[in-house]
Amino acid sequence: GYQSLMKDLKQSTKQRFVGMDFDYVPADLEAKIVAEETGINAGTAAKLVQVGEAARNLKGHGLDEGISTRLLVYAASLISKGISARDAARMAMVRPITDDFDIRDTLDNAIDAVFA
Repeated sequence: GYQSLMKDLKQSTKQRFVGMDFDYVPADLEAKIVAEETGINAGTAAKLVQVGEAARNLKGHGLDEGISTRLLVYAASLISKGISARDAARMAMVRPITDDFDIRDTLDNAIDAVFA
């Protein structure tokens, strides 16, 4: 039963470990990470982070997971290869996290607003 992904660990097992909480880094640092990892300009990286933050605000309101820094880097990598920022954000940041058309539409509109 310990190896089941659908079952939480027993309390007696959890007590044998320490716990740490993780959160996203501040937006300016996240943009710097995205820019340095991919070579895109700082302004575009900041816009990707802005879209990511908008999606993270939907976590628990239609999204199980927000947009990770990894997905921001994927989108930035596509941009550095010549794909438009809007298309890259949709392909790398939105489509992997939801199949719900209403959520996709909301995030696509956020992308359009940020990259207007």
